[in-house]
Amino acid sequence: MWRVGTTEHNILAAQSNLASTYQAPGRPKALQLRQEVYSGCLKHFGEEHRETLIEANNYALNLLHLRRFEEAKALLRKTIPVVQRVFGLIHDLTLTINVIYAEALYKDDGATLDDLREAVSTLEETDRTARRVLGGEHPLTVRVGDSLRDARAARAARETPPRDLTEGSVK
Repeated sequence: MWRVGTTEHNILAAQSNLASTYQAPGRPKALQLRQEVYSGCLKHFGEEHRETLIEANNYALNLLHLRRFEEAKALLRKTIPVVQRVFGLIHDLTLTINVIYAEALYKDDGATLDDLREAVSTLEETDRTARRVLGGEHPLTVRVGDSLRDARAARAARETPPRDLTEGSVK
């Protein structure tokens, strides 16, 4: 594509598709490509462009799948205000990015109780919005509900101290 002189947009789109292909079997090259495509979109289109925000979503999702939670959270903390400003609070990309952020919070083994509470709060708000805008049967609404259930379980496990059943005391 570079040799025939196609546009930067077409090259980035091809790289994004290639990253998706690599991601499916879990190849390490996928993360590097996702980062390159996201950086290319930032440089070529700017942070508020639709393609850049989609690639931020893809990159964050790849980080989440690789359990690189700190990197995902850092990226999403920068992206969430931008996607909300550009698309508003009820756009499916905004809702999806909120879910990925909440999942990065509660799936992290090092999550604090505050992280778990933030994840639940984010998902409760996202669930209300998704149900209102998309309906209860939409795949994104179902995903939000599943994540909310899991985040609440993680929070409850952390809030409830383990009991020593032999002595009946709280540890």
